[in-house]
Amino acid sequence: MYDPTVARLTYRALLGRRRALILFALPALLLLIAAAVRGFNGPDDAVASDVLGGFALATMVPLIGVFAGTGAIGPEIDDGSVVYLLAKPVKRPTIIFTKLIVAIAVTMVFSAVPTLLAGLILNGNGQQVAVAYTVAALVASIAYAAIFLLLGTVTRHAVVFGLVYALVWEAVFGSLVSGARTLSVQQWALAVGGRTAEGDLVTSEVGLPLATVLLLAVTVLATWYAGRRLRSLTLAGEE
Repeated sequence: MYDPTVARLTYRALLGRRRALILFALPALLLLIAAAVRGFNGPDDAVASDVLGGFALATMVPLIGVFAGTGAIGPEIDDGSVVYLLAKPVKRPTIIFTKLIVAIAVTMVFSAVPTLLAGLILNGNGQQVAVAYTVAALVASIAYAAIFLLLGTVTRHAVVFGLVYALVWEAVFGSLVSGARTLSVQQWALAVGGRTAEGDLVTSEVGLPLATVLLLAVTVLATWYAGRRLRSLTLAGEE
């Protein structure tokens, strides 16, 4: 189910010069914000939770997921180079699964690690806040990678739709509109991460059992349908 050659090519595409700049920019900004907030306010659990929840989890993680998920396959479909990959003796579900693993790994590295570092800078993991948001970022990375990988297979405007979802639905509706929170990856991830925190600084309006089911369902269904979409692509000479 995992092909090292496909993985290597996908890593190379995702970590090319342009995308690497974007992937490094958001974590660097988070760390700068964390350092500035710590310098001005000193250690504070509530402030740390606000920064990690408001910027890291609500904005940075989904944006990195957009670039990693859509970039894992979208450009190959857009420019037609995917035909060379499909012509190789590799099963198409294997291609999707491999690209998903790569997208998850890249999203985790560029989102969860900076989240942990920022939390430690802000307050040294007071009340387990840094660890809680890191766990939430890890969990969210899996779902976002699957969702945006699927987008990359269904539309040539995957990045645009992904940005709308990340910036409008997750960052605005998922944080402010109570009815939309049940359908927010951010809230599902907070339900999981919040279990490791003390007190009520890391909370979610979605219960842990429901959040776990939704995270699994979205990840599995998105991956399955992305595989179906890739199988629907045909090469010249195929019946």
